[in-house]
Amino acid sequence: MSHPQDALARAEAQVAAVLDDPASRLALLARTYRGPDGDAPRRLPYRRAALSFMRWQLRRGVLEPLDATPPGSQWWRAINERLLRDGCEAVALAGGLGGEPSSPAVRLWLAFIARPTGRNWYRAHNASIVSAYLQHRLLAESESAPERFFMNVALPRVLYAHALVGAPRLALGRFAPLGRLLGDPRLGMAGAFLSLGHVLSVRYPLMQDVEGYIGEKYRLGRLLDYAVIGPRLQALYEWSAEELGEPRLLDVIQDGSPIYAWQFEERHVWRPERMPLLGRVLARVTQAR
Repeated sequence: MSHPQDALARAEAQVAAVLDDPASRLALLARTYRGPDGDAPRRLPYRRAALSFMRWQLRRGVLEPLDATPPGSQWWRAINERLLRDGCEAVALAGGLGGEPSSPAVRLWLAFIARPTGRNWYRAHNASIVSAYLQHRLLAESESAPERFFMNVALPRVLYAHALVGAPRLALGRFAPLGRLLGDPRLGMAGAFLSLGHVLSVRYPLMQDVEGYIGEKYRLGRLLDYAVIGPRLQALYEWSAEELGEPRLLDVIQDGSPIYAWQFEERHVWRPERMPLLGRVLARVTQAR
């Protein structure tokens, strides 16, 4: 008889085996999209966005062992571990191992395995990411101020990519018909968006103070954050909380300002003093109607 924790135990063992080898973490993530029998042609294209997001983490060095020089990030490693574990558990359950899904996120991964669509992929992926964010808030508090700033940039990015597919009018206003194309996780545009390489390419740990990074905010990647995502943050978090069945997500947003390991009193960082012309144009043409 199967032990009720067989699938979860298998997933935990798989993740434990790769904890201090970033390349093996990446390979494990890739294998989950092949399914329990190694043949999942309908699911395989969806790994593109997931691998882009993880390769960005590898390039920054946040997944390096904690005894490396420099060490990796406890918080980023924990976020990645949750994503890996949820995916591995879902594959194990789909392959017939015993047990019930250990979390709502794993149930969403099973729904994606059963019916691979862009919206189902985002639900599963973002449920794992959001659950990990909420689970590891104490670890987040131990990170530097600039790293905590970019945590609050990364989360709206993944939520917004989901909204491109699941709520395109919220995401793009009059350009809503383009949402599903721009956000399709099987295509390169979504992968480039989720990788965050155009927003933060500096290796971990960050050496400048927050103001130094804000000074670079008018590169194209940051213009998207300020001009397009920023004005709809509160609505985006509210939609995501309902879409993911995770009301606690609303605990990390206040009056349109992210407050994950961040003080509301320092909300000025989310609102530029003066938007350049390109940013004003982007804000205007994509505003919700």
